[in-house]
Amino acid sequence: MAKILVLNAGSTTVKFQLYNMEEDYNEIITGGVAERVGQPGSKMTVSVKNSEPFSYEVAMENHKTAIKEILGYLTKKYLKNTSELAAVAHRMGYGGKYANAAAIDENVMQQLYDSIPLIPLHGPAIAAGIKAMQELIPDVLQVAVFDTAFHQSVKKEGYLYGLPKEFCEKEQVRRYGFHGPSHNYVSRKAAKYLGYKGKFICCHLGGGASVSAVKDGKCVMTSMEFTPMSGIVMSTRPGNIDPYIPLHIMKTQNKTADEVSAILNKESGLYGLTNGHADMRDILEQADKGNEYCKTALDIYVYNIIKTIGAGIAVMGGIDALIFTAGIGEKSSYIRERVCEKLAYLGISLDKTANSTYPAPTVISDEQSQVKVLVIPTNEELMMAKEAYDIYAERTAEAKEAI
Repeated sequence: MAKILVLNAGSTTVKFQLYNMEEDYNEIITGGVAERVGQPGSKMTVSVKNSEPFSYEVAMENHKTAIKEILGYLTKKYLKNTSELAAVAHRMGYGGKYANAAAIDENVMQQLYDSIPLIPLHGPAIAAGIKAMQELIPDVLQVAVFDTAFHQSVKKEGYLYGLPKEFCEKEQVRRYGFHGPSHNYVSRKAAKYLGYKGKFICCHLGGGASVSAVKDGKCVMTSMEFTPMSGIVMSTRPGNIDPYIPLHIMKTQNKTADEVSAILNKESGLYGLTNGHADMRDILEQADKGNEYCKTALDIYVYNIIKTIGAGIAVMGGIDALIFTAGIGEKSSYIRERVCEKLAYLGISLDKTANSTYPAPTVISDEQSQVKVLVIPTNEELMMAKEAYDIYAERTAEAKEAI
């Protein structure tokens, strides 16, 4: 049994999960998050299967001390020592041309450093997390799992922009896609449930949101592009907009590039459309009370999803299953119903009782529906653990052969 630690370092948080892994078996042992890292009031919140989470305050002035605290917690309760870890899987954003997870080496680190200008909040934290783990447990395999890797199967016509070659080749400007572990996980789960790999549309709808077309297990189109700001309208991000708009704002309002970036990342999307509501639950509540801004925001949100689903169906030449996942996709029966109503022309029809149940069953379409509609809770951390385990198992097999 191999123990895999999954690490997701954010600007002020470090999330972790510990798994027992084998080829066809997985079990989560414990998990949690170090919160307010580098800030007053930092604390650890941890959970164990079938138990309520508990928290305790502890000073964590940087990511290294946070990771040291995580390792300390694990070795007190779940590991004899850190050498029991088979691998540590680190979540990374941009993977460049990496089509799979990779053991971390100088090339992987250089890819991370090159991408930091595109992910200024999370990039330095990811680098700090990796460096800390390498210093604290240098003999344990460190694996990078890229958000972009699953989308590397998209063909050139799907990822190249109409820009000068110097940008596309030298600067590696292209459509990358994100939420890869989630789209990979739910499309695999759907294939296993249905008994076949078909033409699937995966809707990862959370604070960040993306829609992918997955054909025979391979991504052929995804809505997020060069950055996680693109695609459909999200909680605080605008989705796809005319590329001249940021330039127009800079010129007419005398804004810097960093100021416009902050507006597009933190003050746009549903938040901008509703004058301050970023949480879908609040928007639904306000719309029900007659708030016209919120009603319009919901219409725009559904329209964006429908338009993107239509593009994915066109690229695949059809659809066998529509999958909803992530916070909104898993929890909002209203959004699922609105989207499926718009897709009735495809022969989609919902079982309204199933759709209104929480948690929703796996299948929420009725028996007459010509397209299966599924709700599959995402598990990006488990997908990361699987990918790290595969690298560990491959290395272990190679070492045995060499003896």
